[in-house]
Amino acid sequence: MKMLRGVLKWLMVVLFVVMAAVAFQIYRNSGDKALPNAPLEGLRVASYNVHYIVMGQATGPWSRGDWGRRRGPLDLALKEMDADVVAFQEMESFTRGGVSRDNLALDWLLERNPDSAAAAIGDPVEFPSTQPIFYKTERLELLEQGWFFFSDTPDTIYSRTFNGSYPAYASWARFRERGSQTEFRIVNIHTDYASRSNRLRSIDLVAARVAPWLAAKETVMVVGDMNARRGDRGVEILENAGFTIAPVEGATYHFNRGINLFSAIDHIAWAGDVILSGLPVVLRHRFDGEWPTDHYPVVVDFLLPQRPRQDAE
Repeated sequence: MKMLRGVLKWLMVVLFVVMAAVAFQIYRNSGDKALPNAPLEGLRVASYNVHYIVMGQATGPWSRGDWGRRRGPLDLALKEMDADVVAFQEMESFTRGGVSRDNLALDWLLERNPDSAAAAIGDPVEFPSTQPIFYKTERLELLEQGWFFFSDTPDTIYSRTFNGSYPAYASWARFRERGSQTEFRIVNIHTDYASRSNRLRSIDLVAARVAPWLAAKETVMVVGDMNARRGDRGVEILENAGFTIAPVEGATYHFNRGINLFSAIDHIAWAGDVILSGLPVVLRHRFDGEWPTDHYPVVVDFLLPQRPRQDAE
């Protein structure tokens, strides 16, 4: 009996240490700073994983029925970001089998935000449209768009990832800012959360695909849910390719509960002719009393050059 009491005592100590460590992690990865006004000559870029909708499920989390609860708060989140460019991930109305032409979140947000348009979309038979890039049409002109899959056959639409799991891809778009005439590309990615090898090979492919653009002195931003924290090998691949990673502090994923257990996995990286303006902001709060999704919006402001590159040289 004495030995049992001793074991229970040590178990209680271990449990207390674990709970204290978890509480500390949540504390250090929390906090909700106010979003400042965007700089007058700036470019506001955001990333937001909005979680897919399960069309065949009537009730429960992420169901078609649950979309009625989420859609209003999601629109409020987009409006609060007030970003010139928003890279969305998991904007999908998921059906089993075949290609779905429905995209409830895309249609809803475009209807509610007439000042914005969506790039990196098209006929889903020919262009995967679950990672759209929203942009403010008054400020930006869409010049080009494309995609590639995280696969051994990246130019084959919906090809499975390197280990044969579900398709994953990068969407991209090239824009021109109407005032300064500055051009830049946004590459919107969502890498595998479950397979590290898939994740690393996917980011290797991103680095290889953007290399010609960087060699041509283009400004490129890689944005999205990377399922990797700063210091992880996946993020280091981008740094070694010439990108700077915006220093996002704290959690960007919260388990759909506001639980901020680990540091940022959603990132905004850039290379080229822009300058970071202030620190990134993560909007860690409910919208209209609800969590629209299990990720927080991540917002970063940049300063653009005031003249086209050819005029400045």
